[in-house]
This record gives sequence, structure tokens and C-alpha cells, in this order.
Amino acid sequence: MATLREIVIDCRDAPALARFWAAALDGYEVRAYDDAEVARLAGLGLTPETDPTVAVDGPGPTLFLQQVPEAKTVKNRVHVDLSASDRSAEVVRLVDLGARVVAQQDGWTVLGDPEGNEFCVADEH
Repeated sequence: MATLREIVIDCRDAPALARFWAAALDGYEVRAYDDAEVARLAGLGLTPETDPTVAVDGPGPTLFLQQVPEAKTVKNRVHVDLSASDRSAEVVRLVDLGARVVAQQDGWTVLGDPEGNEFCVADEH
């Protein structure tokens, strides 16, 4: 049986969006670059700040941000759902990090990350 390993998000700026998600999620951080990875990137003319593929690790599945040339044009087919004991405070915190509120519903709020990818924050039960 398969197991969930990563959730991949297409984006324009993988390092910046990785920093947003690392700050947004409890216990997550941008995967550290070891010397071998820095050397591999350098061989491609890249640095960790220009890396087109960045991983964000934490207690659940890895978020993997990958740069793509096309812009997001329609609603996500898949999105991340978060929960919080104080949804209003969490929405304010996420907006301060660069998210924007898309819609308020009874029991959850739809937000867009800094590149417009939708995600929800629901009341914790």
C-alpha cells in the first residue's frame, strides 16, 4: 500500500514560498542544504536562494515547492487544510506572513498563499 510522502506545490519562487510555508506550519522548516547539495546547485549556476525545487520538512508529509514557468490561472484542484484552536488569530498570523483571505465560511476560512494557492484554516475540533 502506498504512503503519502510529499505534497508538491507549483510556484514562481520556490525559496520564498518555502519560507512562507515553513513559517505557517508548526514544526516545519526549510530543508537544510548540505555541502554536496550546495556544490550540485553551484554546478548548475544556482544557489539555495535560486533553487527551483525546495523541500519543507516537518512532522507530517514534506511540502515540496517546484518552480514552473506558467502562472496559476484557476482554482487549485488540491489544497491543504489546516486547523487551529483560534482560527481568527491564526488567520491574522498567516495574513501577516503574506497570505490573503479569499472567503470566510462557517467553520473555516479560505486563504491564498503569497502566490495565490488556496488553502483553508478550519476550527479545531
